[in-house]
Amino acid sequence: MAEGLRERKKRETRQRISDIATGLFLEHGFMAVTIADVAEAADVSVNTVYNYFPTKEDLFLDRSKGVIDRLSRWVRARDVGESAAAAVLRELRDEVEAVSPRVGLMEGCERFMRVIHDSPPLRSRLWSIQQEVQENLEATLREETGAATDDPIPTLMAGQVNWVHQTVMGVIGREMVAGRNPDEVSREVLVLLDHMEELLSEKVLNYAVRGER
Repeated sequence: MAEGLRERKKRETRQRISDIATGLFLEHGFMAVTIADVAEAADVSVNTVYNYFPTKEDLFLDRSKGVIDRLSRWVRARDVGESAAAAVLRELRDEVEAVSPRVGLMEGCERFMRVIHDSPPLRSRLWSIQQEVQENLEATLREETGAATDDPIPTLMAGQVNWVHQTVMGVIGREMVAGRNPDEVSREVLVLLDHMEELLSEKVLNYAVRGER
């Protein structure tokens, strides 16, 4: 369905506020910038900012929804004959090999990561997002396999698969903060992914294999 004028204007306003806020946070630090500062810089009211972003943390981590849904999307889109873990490993390898900004492999990422590192509220929100990723994945695995609500296996499998994702993102973030070249980090993380796959059990690697549609 084509985007209406009202929806487009709202999307553009939201993006403009987000971009201005990110610039302020990168320049001054997350703790030093207030919602009022963002509103003034964006030439909107404080209430308008809150209408789009319920908290200041949402302003900085405004793309967290895509991260929370990421593993579930990959699992739901897995190929016939492919397991949940195999799908996540494949998608992660593709992103890392492509030196994709979606996994933090980009010049300038160190500034973004340092803002998070220097801000306890952002670190707390990041931890919360990581928990949501796992809970979302667990729900997806339960749905995809038809597991009962009291079956512990989807919880355990989600933990194993999410371990791969969190480890990759953590290593990339650490190396980017250190000022490393994204291409070099990409090559190292691809090797790391091979090591992690070797550590996963056959039960994990063969869980939730998609059958013929």
